Amino acid sequence: MKKIFPLCMALLGAVSCCKKTQPGEPALYSAADFDSTIDGKAVSLYTLKNANGMAAQITNYGGIIVDVWVPAKDGAFKDVVLGYPKLADYFVPENTFAGAITGRYANRIANGKFTLDGKEYSLAINNGPNTLHGGIVGFSKKVWDARTFTNDAGEQALELIYVSPDGEENFPGTLTTKVVYTVTVDNQLRIDYTATTDAPTVLNLTNHAYFNLHGGDHKTSVNSHRVTINADRYTPTDSTLIPTGEIASLDGSALDFRTPTTIGERVLGPDSAFNYRDGYDHNYVIRRSSPDVVETAEVYEPSTGIVMTVLTDTPGIQFFTGKSRVQQDETAPFYRSAFALEAQNYPDAPNHPDFPSAVLRPGETYRQTTVYGFSAR
Repeated sequence: MKKIFPLCMALLGAVSCCKKTQPGEPALYSAADFDSTIDGKAVSLYTLKNANGMAAQITNYGGIIVDVWVPAKDGAFKDVVLGYPKLADYFVPENTFAGAITGRYANRIANGKFTLDGKEYSLAINNGPNTLHGGIVGFSKKVWDARTFTNDAGEQALELIYVSPDGEENFPGTLTTKVVYTVTVDNQLRIDYTATTDAPTVLNLTNHAYFNLHGGDHKTSVNSHRVTINADRYTPTDSTLIPTGEIASLDGSALDFRTPTTIGERVLGPDSAFNYRDGYDHNYVIRRSSPDVVETAEVYEPSTGIVMTVLTDTPGIQFFTGKSRVQQDETAPFYRSAFALEAQNYPDAPNHPDFPSAVLRPGETYRQTTVYGFSAR
């Protein structure tokens, strides 16, 4: 029988650290603990697998990635995503974004305002003075229509669709969004996003999964993870994490991960302009020579041998290790217990004409692909 740790407070302030600890084969969560009805719509837990034994469980509530099981170098399967064993656990406000699809606008919009075609829109303020991840009831709290299928390559997939009405969270236009999760034959979790609108709107979608490549109960800090990010520049922010508009070089910065660097190497002391003891929460400008899906980041944990690569076609990627949210007690058992790599457009792009456009118009189709690939060495 599967063992589950009692629920514990998230030291990231956004995710539970309580996970299954079984070695060997994936110890999957029970679908019965997710079966529910919200606003008249059925919620369930869906399991996708491949022939290699990799498995991912996803619920159509918020499109949440609940767990992802991949083999370590010793052959044992490890759950590398921080999640919860029951649907009710995701109703806790601090846990809203854990593993979820975030939108309509992932990340922040300054002061909850943007102007589109000469009209100013005011959104709910839910993160300091700003709007974060779509507002009070964003996509992470919606029940998506779900359909499982097998694609032409014989891979198991889950299609999720949500129709956001005009004016929801005060965003303009009726927006129809489709997200397809696929567990591929190559041990990848692929996420394909498409969206259309009947009126001009702004859009930025991502998934907010938290990872720990130690797996298991995730009591071990991710400070030992070796991170590489293929970016030469980033978008500096003010104290509320809104971009200043500058696109700055990473040369000489503690933010530079162009060569493999452990997360913990630079978080123990201050940078000239920032104290990285609190971790990272920064948007990196992806280095690319084409708009295609490219390898953007790699994370490696030597103790398990697990390697995670991130491939995407987005302009940016947010690297998050809990800045301003991780407990400051470095002796705590779950100190800095996860990281996120969120493929996205730049934060607050609707208010920065020099940033990649976040505008979607009728007749256009928003497309975005992010792939999390797993191997061991």
